[in-house]
Amino acid sequence: MARMFDHGWQLLRNRGPSQIQFWFIALVIGITAGFAALLFRGGIDILQTAFYGTSDVNSLHSFAGTLPWYVVLLVPVGGGLAVGLLLHWFTSDKRVHAVADVIEGAALNDGRVQKRAGLVSALASLITLSTGGSSGREGPVVHIAATISSWISNLIRADGITGRDLMGCAVAAAVSASFNAPIAGALFALEVVLRHFSLHAFAPIVVASAAGTVINRLAFGDVTEFSLPGTTTLEFYLELPAFLVLGLVCGLVAVVMMRAIFYAEDVENQLENRIGLPVWVRPTLAGLILGVMAIKFPHIIGVGYETTSTALTGQLLMHEAIVFAVLKVIAVAVTLAGRMGGGIFSPSLMVGALTGLAFGGIATGLFPDSSGADTLYALAGMGAVAAAVLGAPISTTLIVFEMTGDWQTGLAVMVSVSLSTALASRLVNRSFFLTQLEQRNVRLAAGPQTYLLAMFRVTGVMRRVTDENTADEETCQEMIAQGLYVQESATLETALPVFDKSGVAFLPVVKLEGEAAVLQGALYHVDALKAYNRALAATAAEEHR
Repeated sequence: MARMFDHGWQLLRNRGPSQIQFWFIALVIGITAGFAALLFRGGIDILQTAFYGTSDVNSLHSFAGTLPWYVVLLVPVGGGLAVGLLLHWFTSDKRVHAVADVIEGAALNDGRVQKRAGLVSALASLITLSTGGSSGREGPVVHIAATISSWISNLIRADGITGRDLMGCAVAAAVSASFNAPIAGALFALEVVLRHFSLHAFAPIVVASAAGTVINRLAFGDVTEFSLPGTTTLEFYLELPAFLVLGLVCGLVAVVMMRAIFYAEDVENQLENRIGLPVWVRPTLAGLILGVMAIKFPHIIGVGYETTSTALTGQLLMHEAIVFAVLKVIAVAVTLAGRMGGGIFSPSLMVGALTGLAFGGIATGLFPDSSGADTLYALAGMGAVAAAVLGAPISTTLIVFEMTGDWQTGLAVMVSVSLSTALASRLVNRSFFLTQLEQRNVRLAAGPQTYLLAMFRVTGVMRRVTDENTADEETCQEMIAQGLYVQESATLETALPVFDKSGVAFLPVVKLEGEAAVLQGALYHVDALKAYNRALAATAAEEHR
């Protein structure tokens, strides 16, 4: 028996998993990621109870309002300090990794993310969400799931297609286990992380998502995150134009929210570089700002489910909804720009619900005889802002339905979501996550025809000086003297425009040693194009497999 097991293990590692093995591994990853998401949620409850005295996220801000002001102030400061020290001691890039890094790993790293960074980021986000950080838990659980799948993919030596599929399984299970949303969990993995809907990935991802949902329901029962009062009604023909306008408003709100985060990030980067602040100070200062805000407005603390529920049930006045939405945007910008960790989905739900409620108050006030409940606008706004931020209209629409249990108002939500995502995608690089990557010079928004070029270094495609069919050294030296060359660290993204501009058949590849350029080989235009075409063909084959 031991010999048979060892033989099977060697086959799995050397030849990759068969179809049956793959489905089994996908199910195991789904179960593991589901439990990891559940443990992360339980960890927040434990630490939140220790710091604030309550584990209920649906009553956190009300409970925090009864605490002494110095407790509300100091808890986020302590959390920021702890996160800052973690980043200082255990990370190389001094930031918390989240969904954008998972998308990058799926596209550019064969479905892998950095495991050490994943563990540190999970702990940093756990501390952030437990100590008043104004962010969400979906980003951390997605990255935790990707870390698990990366470890298993490395263990079985999975190729790029298998690694990406296993990452999709893990992400789907984690999202489903976090929100009791099996349909949205599966579609989130496909729409946001893998960014295609190929049939070979769909089936195992659905199985893993179902496994994550079962784990959630074993722990919490078949309950929704938000409970709506009674039934929502829609005056379809007369009221639909209002939801079209709401979609445009929510698209603008989503853009403001995203740009506020990026602006705060730029400001803090400039201050950090100019003043020379230690890495650990940045999250600490963010915690101090959040603590000061929370003394007067405890609504900004944590994921914001209590305020979201209050908006969905229509228990806020219009001016309260507007003020809370503005403050939440500021708090989220401070948290994420301060590198405290957490995700953006839950905050965008809260901002969307508040925006929708305020808009609904105006719409129903102007046309009381032809309008439904203003809470319906809160529901549609919640989906519209979140979809625009995530760049995921399909999965966000479904997750709103699954989190509220209200499937009767699909038309209103879909109309608002479609307009908000269409508008926001034109004002940013398709989504918050892809815009984050663009700012790191990782260009995934335009599709594989753009980012695949950055995956090939010229050293992997060039003909070396020792090859028989390469360019002669004398010609290469003449071209180097004219400035026609590429460095060995360059990618095809850099090299192909040089070919287009110069019209030459090849470029010398050099290694710079001081002022000297040491010839390493020659990159031929035809070789670069062949490598690019092979990559495009492989990507298309994977997406339509």
